[in-house]
Amino acid sequence: MSDYEVTLVNDNNWSLTHPRQEFYVRFKGPEETPFAGGLWKIHVELPDQYPYKSPSIGFVNRIFHPNIDELSGSVCLDVINQTWSPMYDMINIFEVFLPQLLRYPNPTDPLNGEAAALLMREPKSYDVKVKEYVSKYASKDNVDEADEDDDDDDEMSSVGSYESGEEDEAAGNMDDI
Repeated sequence: MSDYEVTLVNDNNWSLTHPRQEFYVRFKGPEETPFAGGLWKIHVELPDQYPYKSPSIGFVNRIFHPNIDELSGSVCLDVINQTWSPMYDMINIFEVFLPQLLRYPNPTDPLNGEAAALLMREPKSYDVKVKEYVSKYASKDNVDEADEDDDDDDEMSSVGSYESGEEDEAAGNMDDI
């Protein structure tokens, strides 16, 4: 990938019982957008079925965008969540999909209703708020602090959608209630 710093999570400790392929990517906001100059830490988790199943992608530091949940960092992007193809790879995500999402937000399918409403009603105010978030949450210092926080935590919550696998067991039986 062109200008990305990739950090493995826990050195990608892998075992037969719990294979984990996850890492962080430092992602820069696209030029000529209100996100320019911003630096985000993106959590990526590859499922066992990758590349046939899409990766889970989430922003670790906060971002103000209609299609990104401000608190969880979850990304609402059709090409990742629904129309994924094994022909795509990580370079597509960081060179095309995420920059396009930041350049052309879709306020009609929001995860962040406040950002969507502001973009539709007052686009200039939306740009100002995005720039405020960039300066407050998307600096190199913020990403470095997030790195230090991750070093303190052994586990990280999932930022992607949860899908039950066949190997999962039920927590209880409805007949017991």
